[in-house]
Amino acid sequence: MSLQPHPKAQQETPEQASRPAPQLVPSAPQQINLFTGEPEIPSVMVEAFPPNETERVLEDGITVISSPEGMAVHISGWGAYVGKKSERLILRKKGNTGVLWQVPMDRLHELQLSASGVSISSDVLAELADRGVRVSVLARNGRPVAQIASPNLTASVAIRRAQLEAYTSERGLALALAMAGGKLLNQARLLKYFAKNLHSTQPGQFAEIGHRIAAILALRRNILGGKWLSLEQARAAIMGLEGTAARHYWEAVTLLLEKHAEFPGRENRGASDFVNSLLNYGYGVLYSNVWNAVLNAGLEPFAGFLHTDRPGKPSLVLDLTEEFRAPIVDRTVLAAIRLRQLQSPNLAGPLDPETRSTLVDQLFKRLESKERLRGGDYQIRSIIQMQARQVASFLMRRAERYRPFHFKW
Repeated sequence: MSLQPHPKAQQETPEQASRPAPQLVPSAPQQINLFTGEPEIPSVMVEAFPPNETERVLEDGITVISSPEGMAVHISGWGAYVGKKSERLILRKKGNTGVLWQVPMDRLHELQLSASGVSISSDVLAELADRGVRVSVLARNGRPVAQIASPNLTASVAIRRAQLEAYTSERGLALALAMAGGKLLNQARLLKYFAKNLHSTQPGQFAEIGHRIAAILALRRNILGGKWLSLEQARAAIMGLEGTAARHYWEAVTLLLEKHAEFPGRENRGASDFVNSLLNYGYGVLYSNVWNAVLNAGLEPFAGFLHTDRPGKPSLVLDLTEEFRAPIVDRTVLAAIRLRQLQSPNLAGPLDPETRSTLVDQLFKRLESKERLRGGDYQIRSIIQMQARQVASFLMRRAERYRPFHFKW
């Protein structure tokens, strides 16, 4: 086992937004220990969800999401303990040692730890790695800190050799152009998705966003139509055009968030406003999913094409993340704010556990929703893995071209 640096739900209607929040699972009734006479609380097995239920809040800061792939456990509350008992994952909160939750490991496909003060046993880490269950550690702002997985899942020398060779060939350039073009098209489509209902209600805003969309698509054509001879020659120009497109995109997002939330513009690290904090945290969750897909495809996370190489910088993960930012994270955050599922607190600062939990729940639903891709309907989580494997096939010359993911708006 190795420790490695870590890296369609439809837009909900107001009626859907008003549905009751997931209920806290009631604790089991107290019972008396026949030997000591002391009251105790029996273990509760979380194994099957009632029909139409996909989320269970076990305690404040411990959430289990059910999907066709299995269960995903997200822990964001301080002081949780994760252990192992036979074939079961044990979840407990410090200071409440009598409450014990158990999840069968054969039902588990992901474990996320996103708070300080969470304890986990080495036996759990070894068992989950052996089963191929992803374990991600996130900082309080959502930035990935580590991912734990078995090294046997990534042993593919031929793919990595082809990946490194492509850096100086036409394949590396073609991949960078396709990924950048995919990102800009998804940004334009996301703006169309949210602006489509503004034509009659806010025609001025609709027209302004339309200008931004046109500018982004024009910049995309410039990227795809470039006559560069090498990746080294093209990268600076591509990133410059992409940066200009980003300015148009975030200015349009500002218009969409008017009367819903204060948004000073896009900020990355160190952002303290509510919207940027949500985006940064969401990108961390997405980032961990992409990193896992890259590893599972046998690719080298640190050898990218669009992003420059730098020690500790997983360039390929960042490359592949680009085409998924707008349709997964941006769409989820904008929809949740506009539908008042996420509302800004009075004070700026780190996201509180409840907000983080709500955001992760919405992101999981988005990842588990389906989109159309090459004639089939697939979960977005699966599409991320399919795209990573398509990168590998393209680099190995098993595919003629790389086709980025384009979501249907």
